[in-house]
Amino acid sequence: MPVWAVLVTVLVVSLVSAGVGGYVGGGIGGLDAEPTSDGPKLNTALPSDAPSRAPDTIAGVAQRVSPSVVSIQPSDRSQGGNGSGFVIEGDHVVTNYHVAGALEDGMEVVYGNGRSSPAEIVGTRPESDLAVVKVERPQQVEPLEFGTSEDVTVGDQVIAIGAPLGLAGTVTTGIISAKDRQVALGEDGDRTDIDALQTDAAINPGNSGGPLVDLEGRVIGVNTAIATMGTATGEQSGSIGLGFAIPSDRADVVVQEIIDGGGAGGSGAGDEDERTSDPSPGGN
Repeated sequence: MPVWAVLVTVLVVSLVSAGVGGYVGGGIGGLDAEPTSDGPKLNTALPSDAPSRAPDTIAGVAQRVSPSVVSIQPSDRSQGGNGSGFVIEGDHVVTNYHVAGALEDGMEVVYGNGRSSPAEIVGTRPESDLAVVKVERPQQVEPLEFGTSEDVTVGDQVIAIGAPLGLAGTVTTGIISAKDRQVALGEDGDRTDIDALQTDAAINPGNSGGPLVDLEGRVIGVNTAIATMGTATGEQSGSIGLGFAIPSDRADVVVQEIIDGGGAGGSGAGDEDERTSDPSPGGN
């Protein structure tokens, strides 16, 4: 199985379906979202001549946050696959476990200006699908701050930033569609359950590990999965407006534990794409 192929199950009320994201992908029912091997490169530079926008607009938030969002890819680019992450302090970057775990043989962090640097895993928490990596030669960017996901309510506007299918610096927007959505990541016997934030902001393979931010630029979730309609094995799938993020209240605690030395080593199979699933027939 390619490093970017992941399996996820999304449990919605009484409806049992599958889904998740990582190097990004997810869906309710069956899973299959993965970047193509001949997709665009990760060194897509962000425009430096973009006109200034008010800080309380979506464009203004994106301009302030995007430089601190990175792409994470294999050191050997011929391997393909990619994920996302975001800088929280100096040389530390937060991402998904299924992103970092897939790149134990070597990874690079690529900033929005196209500059890359080797990185290594500081620690992982498979049960939370979170990981922290340390960049060898970090760029000087403003670290992002965790907001309080408990204060988020359904209907709040949010912004997702990452590198879907290798397209670095991609910005999408939507709302919080639901809170405390039960999502199961992984296969039977190696399953992780999270109470996720659900959003209709477009999330696709490669977005996993990137931030979901509010209109003040605070991280209120870590994108980890998407729900998609069922597809044939190996067929590309993408967002249908059902994305899932690890709430910041949980992510902040786990990330600090990892940085403080409580993180487990980064081993085990991971994946570099948003996990996907497809809805089963019937109601909730």
